[in-house]
Amino acid sequence: MSAHQMVCHLSDSFRMAIGEKRVSEDITPLRRTIVKWIVLYLPLRWPAGILTRPEIDQQAGGTRPATFDRDVADLEALLAAVTVKRRQFVWQTHPLFGPMSETQWLRWGYLHVDHHLRQFGA
Repeated sequence: MSAHQMVCHLSDSFRMAIGEKRVSEDITPLRRTIVKWIVLYLPLRWPAGILTRPEIDQQAGGTRPATFDRDVADLEALLAAVTVKRRQFVWQTHPLFGPMSETQWLRWGYLHVDHHLRQFGA
């Protein structure tokens, strides 16, 4: 994944969270409970190489990078949209972890962005 693909992947992920991008589900009882808790609350860094859903994989069905500045601006706008107090959307079901509270979605978003920024030394 290039840095530009990562920006588009994060944007697609937030679009998924707020219902602007449909992503196929693969929810299992183990992922919905134990894995979700480990991912969200255990103080470990997420490992590299975790597979994502094809709809948000830039080498499969995810949004293709276009102009870097425009793609970064899109990501910034999505981050602003999910962090304002008066949201204009309803949190969707996570495709692996199932239903999540607002707190869980925000924690997931922070950890997801952090995971990818660390891949590029940011």
